[in-house]
Amino acid sequence: MDILSTLREDYARFPENQTYSIYAEDMTFADPMMRVQGRKQYQDMIHFLATWFQNIRLELHEMEQQGQVIHTRWTMGWTAPLPWRPRVTVTGRSELMVNETGQINRQIDYWDCSRWDLLRQHLPWGA
Repeated sequence: MDILSTLREDYARFPENQTYSIYAEDMTFADPMMRVQGRKQYQDMIHFLATWFQNIRLELHEMEQQGQVIHTRWTMGWTAPLPWRPRVTVTGRSELMVNETGQINRQIDYWDCSRWDLLRQHLPWGA
């Protein structure tokens, strides 16, 4: 399994039909808002996003692997489940660490905006 090809395919159809087998059982995910430990918890987090948020789109801009680290740049957008249905967008980057068995054991996401900037996009008086 080519992990880069799999990741590209997963990004293109996110959050549907993700390939969770490329992640180690004890993997860690962290972004500026949350941290989850374990593949099952990561899968539950993705399921939560797919359940509560609409029209999720994850656009991959760049991906490269340097040794055991995969770097990606992306834009993610969604429609928030609020009465005024704001469209929220965040750009950022991810660092995915690949372990000795070829699975991702850590994914750290960094946003190009602050948590407050992201929250403001949800407010009815504008971003």
